[in-house]
Order: sequence, then C-alpha cells, then structure tokens
Amino acid sequence: MTFDETFKALTGNLPFPWQRALYDRFVADRSDNIPACCNLPTGLGKTSIVAIWLIALANHPQRMPRRLVYVVNRRTVVDQTTKEVEEYRRVLQQESEIRMQLSALCSVCPQAAESPLAISTLRGQFADNGEWAEDPARPAIICGTVDMIGSRLLFSGYGIGKGKRPLHAGFLGQDALLIHDEAHLEPAFQKLIETIETQQRNHEPAVLWPKLRTIELTATSKSENSFRLDDKDYANEIVAQRINATKQLHLHALSESKKPAKELIEKALSFQASGRAILVFAQSVETVLEIQAALEKAKLPVQSLTGTMRGKERDELVQNTTFGRFLPPPRDDATTPPDDATTGTVYLVCTSAGEVGVNISADHLVCDLTTFESMAQRLGRVNRFGKRHDCEVHVYHPTEWDDKNPLTIPRQRTLELLRELKGNASPKALGELPIEARNAAFAPAPVILPATNMLFDAWALTTITGRLPGRPAVEVYLHGLTEYELPETHVAWREDVQLLSSEKLDERVRSELLLAYPLLPHELLREPSYRAIKHLDAIGKRHPDHHAWLVNDDGEVTVVTLDYFTDKDHKDRINGTTVLLDPRSGGLNSAGMLVGASDAADDVSKTDDRCRSRDMESAPPELHEVYSLAIPPSDEDADSVVLYWCVRRNTGEIRSKKPVLLEVHVSDVERRLSEILSALSVGPSIEQCLKIAAKYHDHGKKRRNFQTMLGNRNAPRVWWAKSGRKAGPRLDEKYRHEFGSLHELPSAAELGLTDDERELVLHLIAAHHGRARPHFPAEEVFDPAATPKTDAGLASTVPQRFGRLQRKYGRWGLAYLESLLRAADWSASANPTQELEEIQ
Repeated sequence: MTFDETFKALTGNLPFPWQRALYDRFVADRSDNIPACCNLPTGLGKTSIVAIWLIALANHPQRMPRRLVYVVNRRTVVDQTTKEVEEYRRVLQQESEIRMQLSALCSVCPQAAESPLAISTLRGQFADNGEWAEDPARPAIICGTVDMIGSRLLFSGYGIGKGKRPLHAGFLGQDALLIHDEAHLEPAFQKLIETIETQQRNHEPAVLWPKLRTIELTATSKSENSFRLDDKDYANEIVAQRINATKQLHLHALSESKKPAKELIEKALSFQASGRAILVFAQSVETVLEIQAALEKAKLPVQSLTGTMRGKERDELVQNTTFGRFLPPPRDDATTPPDDATTGTVYLVCTSAGEVGVNISADHLVCDLTTFESMAQRLGRVNRFGKRHDCEVHVYHPTEWDDKNPLTIPRQRTLELLRELKGNASPKALGELPIEARNAAFAPAPVILPATNMLFDAWALTTITGRLPGRPAVEVYLHGLTEYELPETHVAWREDVQLLSSEKLDERVRSELLLAYPLLPHELLREPSYRAIKHLDAIGKRHPDHHAWLVNDDGEVTVVTLDYFTDKDHKDRINGTTVLLDPRSGGLNSAGMLVGASDAADDVSKTDDRCRSRDMESAPPELHEVYSLAIPPSDEDADSVVLYWCVRRNTGEIRSKKPVLLEVHVSDVERRLSEILSALSVGPSIEQCLKIAAKYHDHGKKRRNFQTMLGNRNAPRVWWAKSGRKAGPRLDEKYRHEFGSLHELPSAAELGLTDDERELVLHLIAAHHGRARPHFPAEEVFDPAATPKTDAGLASTVPQRFGRLQRKYGRWGLAYLESLLRAADWSASANPTQELEEIQ
C-alpha cells in the first residue's frame, strides 16, 4: 500500500500535503529526519503525526523509534489522542500488510486476536495498563500529561512505586519519540526534554539502540525554523477552508472590569434560541460557576469544565450528552446527524482547562480577555473545521487595568492585536500577525530552572527515599516558577483514612501504603489553596473528629483531625500538599469538585486493575499483592484483621495459582530475553551480559528461609521460584534474593567475560527489582548463606558499580538495559511453561 492509502485506512481521510511531506522527511536517510518543531495551525490534524510515525515505522523501522510518547498539557480534560490511536489499532487488525510489518518488529509475533501495537494512557482511571513495557520490541504509543510523562523521565514517576521508576525512565527515555503537543503552554517542560535530548546526544556515550528524540508541536510557535505548511497546503481545498474559517470577531468593553460574569451571561443568553453549541470561557473558577448557575436557572443545557474537577469526573465528560455536542463525529464526518437528545442550544463553560488538548468545536464563542497564546487556543475551539459561515466570537475586555498584575501588559498587547484583525479571527489572519508582536503578547514565561548533570544523577538514585540534599522535587522543573500562579492543594478520598488512622500503627505504614498503592489521577482534584482551605474549614466544622492525612512532596503522611483545618494558623500548611479525606466526611459534589457543604464523597481507588481485600484467595487472579497490613483491633481480645492491597502488574500478566520451579522460571526468562534481544540491537557484548544475568538472576532464592516463605517444604530437594497464591509466613528480616544472587555469580573467567562485562552482569542482577540505584538499604544487606562481613563488603561495591556503569551507558541507557531483563522476568512470571502439578 502507498502512504496515501495506508494513511486513509488509519485516519479515514486522505493526507494533507504537509502530512505527506512529514512522512517523506521521517523516512529520509538524514540525521535530522525528525524535525525538532512542527508549527501547524489548529484544526489541521496535528495528532495525525501519530499515524505518520506508525506508517514510517512499519516501512522503515531502522529510522523510527519503537515507542511514541504523546504528551499533552497538564490541564487537558480528556486525552482524545488515546481514542484516536485505539481507532488506528482497530483498523490495523483489518489491514494485513501494515499489521504484518509491525508484527515482524515484535519479539513474539502477536496471535491473530492480538495487535502488534501497544497502547497505554498514563492518566485517568487506567493510569497504566502496562502494555508498552511488556515487550520492549513491540511498537507502542504512550499518551500522558506533562506531569505523568515528565516525572517518569526524571526517575520520579508520580503514581508508581519506586521499584518501577527506572523501568519507566528507561523505556520512555530510550528508543522513543516524544511529541510535546501545545508546547508553548509548558515552556519549562519543553526546555527540559530538549536538555535531556541534547544531554543524551552530546554528553552520553554512543549506543546501538536509538536514544530519545523530541518534537515540539504547536500552532503558535515562536520559532521561524520549524516544519510548517507550504504552498501546496495553502492550495488544498480543505486546508484553505479551515485556515480561512469564518470567525466574526466582536470586541466589547466591560462596564465593570473586575466582574465580567454579568455581561458574559447576557451575551451567552442571547444565543439561547439559536439551536447552536455555545462555548464560554472565563479566567476564574468563580466566574465559570456563576455563569453556569445563571444558565441552569434559565433551564438551558450546560456543562462546566474546570481544572479543579476530580479526574474521574473529567474523564467521564466524553459520555455527557451536552459535552458531546462539542466533539467531532467519528472520522470527522460532518454528515452524521446528531441524536435527538442533543438538539437545541447547549453551553460549555470553561476555564483554561478547555483551551488545550481537547478536540472540541463550538458554533459561537463568548469569553473574557486573556493573553495571546490562550486567546489563540480559545479561537481554535470554535468553527474548527470551517464548516460554518455565521460563526461569532465575542471578547469582553477591561477598561480599567491592574498595574500590579503581571498579565496586564500582555493582555493589553493582545487586545491591540485583536483590533488589528478587523473582525477576522481566522487561523490565517492570526498567523499573519507579526511574530514579534505575538510573542510580546504571551503570558510571561515562567522562570525555568536549569536541569543539570548533578540533578539528573540525583534523580536517578531511586532507592534513596525521602529527602536528599541536592535532589529537589521535579514539579518545578516540569512547569517552572511563575509569580502569578497561586499555591495549589490536591484532594482525594479513601476509606484507608478511616481504617489506618489508629495511633497503634507505625507512622511509616501510611507512607509505605501510598508508595505501593499510590493515588492516581482519577482520584485527585486540585484547587487553589486559598479556596481549598475554605471548603476544608466547612467540612471540619461538620466532622471535627474525623481524620485526614496530609501528604507532602516526599510522600510523608501526617494524620490530623478535621478541626485542624478550622484553625486559621494552619491555613498555609496545605499549600502544595495532598489532603486525603475519609469519604464519610463528604466534600465532593456530583461534578467532581470540592464543595465544603456537600455530605457526599466516594472512594474510587478500587478498579478492575486495583482492589483492597481481606482475603487474597478472593482477589482476582490477575492482581498481585503490593502491600499488606495487620490492623490492630479496637478490642484487645479480638484478632487483628489483615488487609491486602493488590494491583494488576501488567496487562495480560496473570500470576499463576500454582508454584513454579526455579529451573523452569530461569529457563523461561532466558528464552524470553533471547526473543526480546533478537528483535533489538544492543550489541553482542551487552547481549551476552544480559543472557548471563538472566541465568543467575534468581540464584539467591536458594535459601531455606526464602523457600519457607514461598511455602516450599521440600527444599533443598527442589527449589521454587514462585509460590502461587498461597505462601508461607513472612520473613522477619528483609532478605532480598537479588542481593543473595550477587554472592552466587561465578568469576569473570568462569563466565567467559571481561571484568567490565561481569560488572554489568552484577548490576543487572542487583537491579532487576528496582534496587541497587545506587544501593541496598542497610536492613536488606543480609544473606543467610553469607557472613555479615562478606555481606557488608559486597554491599559496598553496589553503589560504586552503579556510578561507573551509569557513566559508561548513560542514565537512561543503563535504566533501559535493566528494563530489558525486567521485561523478560515479568513475561516469564506471567506465562510459566510448566507449573508444579504438571511436573510432579
């Protein structure tokens, strides 16, 4: 199939000239085949770059990274990219040629019912289905927010345990193409990924596998040197229709500069008989709620959209009938008739959360004035496809300005630019405004702190928990520092707060639980702290004796009662923290927003991929335990209750209910690793090291006490690798079989390796469950088959080895090599070739 034929099959449309040109560049034999920046107007299918990459990978796999990472701004409501990509995967199953090409890249050819394309969304309810990490050779698309992807790149993944952080960093930071959509809205993150790419290219050693590549994707680029439309695009009928889309711009002076709601409401209501989809933007949540209340009072269909909504409710918006009126029909087919339930005038009222990352299109727009980059995004959400000729845009601007507000000057400059448009707010007219004037009307750029070599090294030390001098939290490096952004507080609800607030519990257990069973985006909402404390005060006055947890950036938990929030001296202590509430305390409204007067709230931490159980036998077999705890009884004569928290490790990874022999598991890991390596290029020396590491990685399980914990009463006659669902008593000491395995590795001469190669093998073994970066904690420096002296000597070599190897292979390169062995280990654990009953 030609590119045009394949593109149409995947997307439902023939390619625009720019899409064909980008494909030709992707497959060209040149070092800059992947452009650093794509400057493309809104409405021209920027996300189709995913399809272009997929076709290029199928036809020229040596020129494209295996994984595409699509990053959207943190304010995005629904990651529609995932939905679009899922449609690509559905089509792939029907297009045999490209399916076969992609299947050939996988380490194990997918069966007929399986797709060669893995898809994961690092946000929402299903924060990570794990598909992308199961087979490092399998083409994969990972969609996520700046926070989710950025934190993982910096070995600090939000919402994942510390053991998985190197794996995520390795697979996202190597053999990956990272596309940063609407990059101008997150300049700090854009600078960060450029720094990582430059660091890898210029300051880390050459390796055989591809390193990280990045594309800045934007409709409002400040750069003249970028991939952009050419004359062939402007001559295209559909492109011309979209870039010349009618958007009749009307500017109105506010009668009260600080109170825009009244006039925004009046203009919005003037469209109530139009039968159209009306989009309303306002800068503040308070204004949005005031407008929504007025429209509801007029009994008009209205949906609000703010960044303060809980993730669960944001993700469910796509199923909302009113919101659906603003979404494009499948395959962008404008002839699809609307449902009867969605006819008539409808309203969507948004803060900046609706400006980016959501493929919505309204018939008319009413809004207040903001800075130019935000105005461009708002204008891009109306008559997006140029199919209306009566589209109106009404912008209300102040007449009195706050000289102390850092946004005042850029807003004034934006107003001047809007006046220059002479009533024509089409994408073409916006693009013809002088680039210097546009740049000057942007919001002040945040202070971007430089990410240095020392910081990258510090973040890579994932086995050192808690505060570490010289290792700041990563958030400021993802978003920068701005003087006009207010402190924020995250809020979530869990039944664990009621269950685990007893003073009898060790204070560490709550932090350990949140590390093993973390808060996910769909559980969290965020509020400016000054608003959050008002709602928490109201909740505290109703339930002063209920408990809450205050969680700081390091995951440390402080238990308080809700009367804590009624004390004015504590109002600033929630800044930048997460407040975890008991659902019995309420505080959540039906739209997923924090409301102090609400008695309702629910715990949404339990999903098909996660659960809390009192009996592991009743937990779904595809879930495995990540944390367990004996809850002290309130009655001294009663028994403790043991709770288990379980998660799905990876998609398709169902842990066997039967034990697996050590020799079987090791053989399975060796076989699976060989399959992975046959589909990748890491070089013969590294390949040999990985295979030897696979052979010896679990030898430390040959310890009587470890076998007793697995439930094996026949050791040393037979050794088990996996216990199945039933295990024996837990060990008092924190023995790590990876540490014991280091004692078991033969000398370099016996292995046929150089000393340097054996060093890599030792590290791969030590790190195959996420440790040894750079050390084993003191309580884990223990092997029952060794002496304290030899244990201490061995432990002292681990951090030194880690430092040498990280310099040799690079930060993300070493993590990538570790993750190849881990992927093979995971896959073998999920699919043992034999279980104990079959062997006996």
